[in-house]
Formats: sequence, structure tokens, C-alpha cells
Amino acid sequence: MRHHKTRRTGIAQRPAARRLLLTALIGSFGLAMPAGARPLANAPGDARTDADFGGEVASKEVRQIANWILASRDNQALPFIVIDKISAKVFVFDGEGRIRGAAPALLGMGRGDDTVPGIGQRKLATIKPAERTTPAGRFEAALGNDFDQDILWVDYDSALSLHRVIQGNPRDRRHARLASPTPLDNRISYGCINVPVHFYDAVVAPAFKGTVGIVYILPETKSLETVFSLRAVAIPSP
Repeated sequence: MRHHKTRRTGIAQRPAARRLLLTALIGSFGLAMPAGARPLANAPGDARTDADFGGEVASKEVRQIANWILASRDNQALPFIVIDKISAKVFVFDGEGRIRGAAPALLGMGRGDDTVPGIGQRKLATIKPAERTTPAGRFEAALGNDFDQDILWVDYDSALSLHRVIQGNPRDRRHARLASPTPLDNRISYGCINVPVHFYDAVVAPAFKGTVGIVYILPETKSLETVFSLRAVAIPSP
């Protein structure tokens, strides 16, 4: 992970068997790695085609991508998360597109939608502020562990994860940033997604327990169409 030097170094030194185990787990659920619209062969005919946000406030882009996920069945009936970097907010859904919860998040300090090649093998001291991005895209995710806690691995090779907010450097004021009413101060991490502790424990972990799922991170410098195959299917209006 990118939020703490000892953990970050540890990732680079973990046995290859750990990555193979995660790959096997994802493969056992029949997930295809490339992004895009992929119909689920045995999906019920009355499956939802629009996401249920309950009373949660969400941007037009979040609603658009959530509706596309269901219309295209891109999540393959698995739980999924939509992360809005601009609003610094995380939305967790069950496999049928019903909201399970939403919360603010801390994201990468660097603005951009790409991962720096090889960043998963580098030490924190070598990562420049502009390289500390939370990449946009579609990721197969599964629960796992670092040295201190359980986390949701979003992209193992680049050491990208979603986890409980950590104390970190007191000057970072991570908990205060999460609690503030504006997303303008939520860019502080090395790329990982930090969420409130109670949200991770009560929403994220239960949603992904015993299964894998999909994490969709919305772009901030690219268009949705560039990152996701939205044109492959008709999308219900948000």
C-alpha cells in the first residue's frame, strides 16, 4: 500500500504466491480482466437496469456509471464500488445495484487518472507528490491483508487498496479532512483510498466478505467514455 513506508516496502517483498492466490480467487468467479461491457449469460430477465441510490446524493457522473454497470451487467452480479474522485466520495452497492452505504474518502495527492509504471515496487521516499495518483478504471477487488490490518485490494501490482483511514503523520490531519464538509482537502494519500473506520467495518468488509467484486474509479482528467465502454450499451438516464 502507499500510505506507510514499512507496509509499502513489505508489498514489494511479498512472495509471488500471494499474488497468484489473489489471481486464482478472482479467476474462480469467472471474471474477465479487460474492461468493457460484458453481458452475463445467465442473468435474470428482470434484473435492474438503474442503480438504487436510496437517499444518497451523487453526481451525474456517478449515477451514469452506476446505471451503465447494471445495464451492461459489467459487474456480473457481484458487489461493486463507485469512487468519485472529484467529490471524494465512495458508494458501495450490492450485486443488484442497491446502495449499501456511502462515505467521504481521502485520495491520492496527485491529480491524474494513470498509475506511474512500477510504482508498486518503489519506496515512499522515491514517490513524488505528482506521482501519488489514484488511477481511474475498472478493477477486480478482493479482501486481503497488509502487515497490520485487513484491506480491500483494488490493484495488487500497483499497491492500490481501499482501507480504514490511518493516523499517519499527525500533520496530515486525515481524520479531520474526512470530517470536513468540503472535498477540497481530501487529497493527501499516496494513492490509496482511505475511508472512515466505521464505514469500512460496517459496509465495505461485509459487502466483499466471501466474494470478489468490482471497483470503478471515475476519472478527473479524462472523460468517462475514454475510461469505460459506455457506448456499448444504452444507459438509463440518471
